[in-house]
Amino acid sequence: MRKSVIATLLAGSVLSLNAFAIDLMQVYREALANDAPYASARAQLAAGQERSTQARAGLLPTIGVGGSYNRSDLESTAGGITAGRDFSSRGYTVSLSQPLFRLANWEQYQQGRLAVAASEAQFAQVQQDLIVRVAAAYFDVLASQDALATVQAQKAAITEQLASAKRNFEVGTATITDTHEAQARYDLAVAQEFAAQNDLEIKRSALQQIIGKPAGALATLRPGLKLTTPEPANVDAWVQSAEQQNYGVLGQQLALEIAQREIRKNRAGHYPTVDLVASRGHSNQTGSATSPTGSVSDNTTIGVQWSVPIFAGFAIDSRVREAIALEDKTRSDLENARRTAAQGARQAFLGVNAGLAQIRALEAAELSSQSALESNRLGYQVGVRINIDVLNAQQQLFSTRRDLSRARYETIVNGLRLKSAAGILKEEDLATVNALLQQ
Repeated sequence: MRKSVIATLLAGSVLSLNAFAIDLMQVYREALANDAPYASARAQLAAGQERSTQARAGLLPTIGVGGSYNRSDLESTAGGITAGRDFSSRGYTVSLSQPLFRLANWEQYQQGRLAVAASEAQFAQVQQDLIVRVAAAYFDVLASQDALATVQAQKAAITEQLASAKRNFEVGTATITDTHEAQARYDLAVAQEFAAQNDLEIKRSALQQIIGKPAGALATLRPGLKLTTPEPANVDAWVQSAEQQNYGVLGQQLALEIAQREIRKNRAGHYPTVDLVASRGHSNQTGSATSPTGSVSDNTTIGVQWSVPIFAGFAIDSRVREAIALEDKTRSDLENARRTAAQGARQAFLGVNAGLAQIRALEAAELSSQSALESNRLGYQVGVRINIDVLNAQQQLFSTRRDLSRARYETIVNGLRLKSAAGILKEEDLATVNALLQQ
């Protein structure tokens, strides 16, 4: 009877959770559309991609046109006679300047290309972070649901044990101590249920923050799920991949190249510049104050213009020293990014393997706890076990089930974190995890 009631409660909770449940990929697609940090990163990427166009402008010609129109009214008086005359002038100039040798502009162009690549690396990192954040928030909700279902099932089992203790006390086959112990466990289960409900609401709110709306019911993991070990099974291979392919590391490598280009760009302040210049001018005057006749003129100029810097108040040398110091800082940031990525890969790899070992141990513990509970129930019925033994066995079984489900979730998320640290996490990996859910 007790088994059937507990099984009914657990099955009912699972069925109610799976009714119209959305899966992990659906939640991820909602996050792509509504997550604020991801939208911010997407806009930042669009802005960063313009850096190349802006930097390339320093290598392209500059063309401008200017013009003017003037009208004058002239009045003069001679011998009591006033005479007036109107005249106007108009003209325009078209100018072109094409850099021939400007080393600073070339370095700036290269920096623009590197800045675009850095923006793309940063956005790729944000994409991977979103996958991990969605998975972690999703499985946090499932873990809280499991914890709440476990507490509710435990409370139902304790309720039956409390009723049994009261009946046995009434017929004189048990002491009041059994009733008090069962009542204390029941009150504790009620308190734990409130805490579990509150934790579930917090986890759902965290998921809602990512997808921008309430998630509703979520698909759960398939029962009897078997997780596999990371491939390759060597931690050094994952660490090496993290040091070379992690997007945070790639972004810092690009930042170092930009800093090195900045040094060369500032040093170019000592070098001469050469430009090709050309202009075309047109002027039309109907007259002037000194000449009653008009004139029309056209002027075309083409040539090479050069400039040699001699002294700029030590500003160029100062900017070079500043750029060298910033390069040293960027080099240190790159080393820190490599170490952070390596540590993240190592920690996630160990987390996955420890999680798999913990899952195997908890699966064995679940079977043992189930057998221990059945034995204690039978012993209680025949009088060789007391009520507290049954309650302890129940608590051990439910705690083991709760820890087992949480270990599965943490192992799955650590697997995603491992690939993210190695720089190889893709949406296909999330789809693989999604296939582990009950559709």
